[in-house]
Amino acid sequence: MAHIKVEEGVPGIRSLVMFRPETGKPLYALAQVLLRGDSTLSEAERELIAAHVSNRNHCMFCMSSHAAAARCLYGDEKDIVDEVLNDATHSHISNKMKALLNIAGKVQILGKEVKENDVAAARNAGATDREIHDTVLIAATFCMFNRYVDGLASWTPTDPAIYEEMGKRMAKGYVMPK
Repeated sequence: MAHIKVEEGVPGIRSLVMFRPETGKPLYALAQVLLRGDSTLSEAERELIAAHVSNRNHCMFCMSSHAAAARCLYGDEKDIVDEVLNDATHSHISNKMKALLNIAGKVQILGKEVKENDVAAARNAGATDREIHDTVLIAATFCMFNRYVDGLASWTPTDPAIYEEMGKRMAKGYVMPK
């Protein structure tokens, strides 16, 4: 049960942005820009970064929903999402994505944990400054989102089918609930 009175049956961040739409709208707009906006990282890769950070933060709602969106966006290669969540280092993703997920993981701990050698490794693997920037911003944003969802104890479904449907909706973009 949530710590505040939100609409019952509405999971995670959706219930929170409905509670306070004036703060929810900019949060959804930020998610839309970061995860669906113009980027050389695919939408699936950006969702994977969000799921990875949320997994590291033990935010079950955000990890499950963004993993579902990533699976939907990866299509036939959807198993890569679970590989990364189980062990990013040994998963079958590009060296560039491994380096970016390493940076995201360090941001999840503390921004100052990202060192020049982490950035150099990402660049050596082909990451651009924009991709490094966006990875750090996605990671930082999802740390905030994770703390928002868990800090108010919003409803976290346990049924995988709910997340699968959520992932299909999220794969199309981030629109405020009505």
